[in-house]
Amino acid sequence: MREPFVERSHTPKTVRHLVLVLGDQLDADSAAFDDFDPASDVVLQMEVMEETSYIAQHKKRIAYFLASMRHFRDELIARGRRVHYVEIDDPANTGRFETEIGRAQRRFKPSRTIALEPGDWRVAEKLRRLPEPPEIRPDRHFLCSREEFANFCEKHPRPILETFYRAMRRKTGLLMDRENQPVGGAWNFDAENRKALGRNSPAIPTRPSCPPDEITADVLRLVAKRFADSPGKIEGFDLPVTRGEALAQLDAFVTERLPLFGTYQDAMRSGEPFLFHSVLSGPLNLHRLQPREVVEAALRNKGAPLNALEGFTRQIIGWREFVRGIYWQRMPHYADENALDADLPMPRFYWSGNTDMRCLAEAIGHTIDHAYAHHIERLMVLGLFAMLLGVRPYEVHRWHMSMFWDAVDWVSLPNTLGMSQHGDGGIVGTKPYAASGNYINRMSDHCRHCRFDPRQSVGEDACPFTTLYWNFLDKHRRRFASNVRMRNQYSNLDRKDGAELRAIRRQAAAISQRVT
Repeated sequence: MREPFVERSHTPKTVRHLVLVLGDQLDADSAAFDDFDPASDVVLQMEVMEETSYIAQHKKRIAYFLASMRHFRDELIARGRRVHYVEIDDPANTGRFETEIGRAQRRFKPSRTIALEPGDWRVAEKLRRLPEPPEIRPDRHFLCSREEFANFCEKHPRPILETFYRAMRRKTGLLMDRENQPVGGAWNFDAENRKALGRNSPAIPTRPSCPPDEITADVLRLVAKRFADSPGKIEGFDLPVTRGEALAQLDAFVTERLPLFGTYQDAMRSGEPFLFHSVLSGPLNLHRLQPREVVEAALRNKGAPLNALEGFTRQIIGWREFVRGIYWQRMPHYADENALDADLPMPRFYWSGNTDMRCLAEAIGHTIDHAYAHHIERLMVLGLFAMLLGVRPYEVHRWHMSMFWDAVDWVSLPNTLGMSQHGDGGIVGTKPYAASGNYINRMSDHCRHCRFDPRQSVGEDACPFTTLYWNFLDKHRRRFASNVRMRNQYSNLDRKDGAELRAIRRQAAAISQRVT
């Protein structure tokens, strides 16, 4: 076990500031370090068992956080900052967030403890309840502060992403012309971003690998031994755990995959977990990359088409900032939302991938192997099946937090409970993302290799997605039939006679019993 740096160096007799750095705040220039004095201030970083075990977590997720934190520690040390780092296997480590902070406060007796706004409401409550709570500083990583989003909600009592996104474009000036109008004359090019990958589609570039160094290798051995019963595979770990690696990943995406990202961002293909996606959400969510620098890097690629540039920009300054705003406006009650009264547990096969449904087996397999699935797999395969089946929304969120290396609470909860499961009743999205197996057939090659037929809703060969889709529309007719955006869906449902609907209901009930 490596000794904490502060043990090996002179500790100031009087500690002015104890600066707490959480595992998803790895930014040496954050507000927590404003006026930092190397001669009298100490940084506190902690690995606590509580944060790795409050939910079951993928081995690669645990390894990613620990390796990133340890590399950040050494980066701070290289800058001449004093770091008190508590490793998870330190015999003195109590394993609890609050007690480790208290132990450091008693040891160093700082005049003040400083922390950045936590990204997780649960952690914010822990800090607030400390006997000596820290001074909380705003998180400049985000382009829209919590206060700004609250003001936006006052002007727009029912906040809509498109309205917010346009406001963020105007505020940042990104993809705006000299007259403060959107470049290209339109705000949104989503209609151009729905192409499937065919047999003659372009080659998919290989993501650059990040081979583990000595620090990461130590973490991998620790995780393999101490978290042997955690889900997922640790083999093949190659995630970007330093800022340098994250910047290299950004450069590779902008150069090699961005030009076709927009066109194929909704596509899926067997055996291809990454396609043209950036896979930068992890470094962004741990603050290893800044959102503005990521978008500006993309915009410097003059060869990338506008639909790709706009689609990527919308993800970063639109959707990412929007869901964070919703999270902090609605917590803690948001976690309890369940507008559709869904009450089933997560299907057992979400942990193993053992299912005859090819699309789900692919997406879950990617998750088990890589702790990653791209956003269409998350929304329109994994999330879609759970919603159609009627899984409790918070259970979907917990599974998401367990299995993805990039998951943090403020991102995951609105994306799963709100967008994916429509559990918030329309706060994040104005309609549920409900679709049949035909959508998956259109956007992927999965159905070609599957024993189920996406065109059938009843019978042995019926696709469970299609059965559950019609059952979902039928079950929630009173809620959604008047939704303008679902008019065509209900027109199609109305073409089914009573006998067919009864057969669909019976088959949907059988699917529910079989998979939960």
